Amino acid sequence: MTPSNDRQFPDALASAMAVSFDYDGGDGVDFEPFPAFLSAEETTDWFRAWTGNGDLTGDDFRVFGQDGSGGYAAFWLIRPGRALVDQPVVFLGSEGETGVVARDLGDFLWLLADGLGPWEAATPYESDRTPRPDQELTAIAERFAPDRHRPATALIELATREFPDFDDTLMELCR
Repeated sequence: MTPSNDRQFPDALASAMAVSFDYDGGDGVDFEPFPAFLSAEETTDWFRAWTGNGDLTGDDFRVFGQDGSGGYAAFWLIRPGRALVDQPVVFLGSEGETGVVARDLGDFLWLLADGLGPWEAATPYESDRTPRPDQELTAIAERFAPDRHRPATALIELATREFPDFDDTLMELCR
């Protein structure tokens, strides 16, 4: 994994995180973007608490938002030598839910455009709602990842297929 001290949002992520997400009484997107990545210290504190493992650092994650219960959305720095935008986006829920929700930032933008947030993508079995595409997020996805357009279900499937051991990897770190 490739730790980095870069805590600046890429332009595409900053654009998407500037959009207001409407929870709409549970029928919308349960996502609260942060204005910046959590600091290295905050990320380490969170990851140690999440895993119960005080020996770990949060260096492999760049946390950029949360759901209403406090589960975090983050880039997982698993691809050595690759840029942040080329790293998968993951969700680690407050109740232990986990999932790779997008293979990279381009896919994540289209997931958001299709009306899903990280929690909805990681827990499709808990959400029986119909995604509502968002025009503003679609415009952002078209601007930054025009060649990546796919339905959210296909994006989630591709991410899950590429990283099938994500949950097992995390559970091995837990105490």
